[in-house]
Amino acid sequence: MSNQTPSTFYLHPSSFMDNNVTIGAGTKIWHFSHILSNTSIGENCSFGQNCVVGPKVTIGSGVKVQNNVSIYEGVEIEDDVFLGPSMVFTNVINPRSFIVRKEEFKKTLLKKGCSVGANATIVCGVTVGRYALIGAGAVVTKDVPDFALMTGVPAKQTGWVDVSGNRLDFDGNSEPEDAYGSYKLEEGRLIFTSREDYEPE
Repeated sequence: MSNQTPSTFYLHPSSFMDNNVTIGAGTKIWHFSHILSNTSIGENCSFGQNCVVGPKVTIGSGVKVQNNVSIYEGVEIEDDVFLGPSMVFTNVINPRSFIVRKEEFKKTLLKKGCSVGANATIVCGVTVGRYALIGAGAVVTKDVPDFALMTGVPAKQTGWVDVSGNRLDFDGNSEPEDAYGSYKLEEGRLIFTSREDYEPE
């Protein structure tokens, strides 16, 4: 059992939590899940049925993890990330059952506000940018820019999305706006300017 008393978060009786685990207030962990040692989870997160997290994983606040997701050592997740049902992480590029490669785990970083669709795969060693959207079933093999829409196998950028996850339409030199701020393309890179009363950093 963990040395943390589950007074401010919810852990379903069918789930397990190892030692040296930190879980923030308001977080809920549902059926048949396992949180391994030296893992840190922020506030107001949600983990669905049959999730495995850790060991040595750091997860921010406001993260939603759907059913059947395993988050392995080497993965770091920032605030407000969404992980769809049965999406997959890896942590070794060239696994063999008869070779131990724990010293070769590659870091995978999911930045603030990004979303990964159901059954997508994130190959280890990549960074998924802020507010990027990975389509269902996509296989991500390289870094993803902020706000990029990625689809296919292997995943390729097929557009841009806003903070809300809606597709952006750049008509000529237009700069779309929404409740969160404005967007413009500059030399193939999306520049987001937040409103004064909203700061997504």
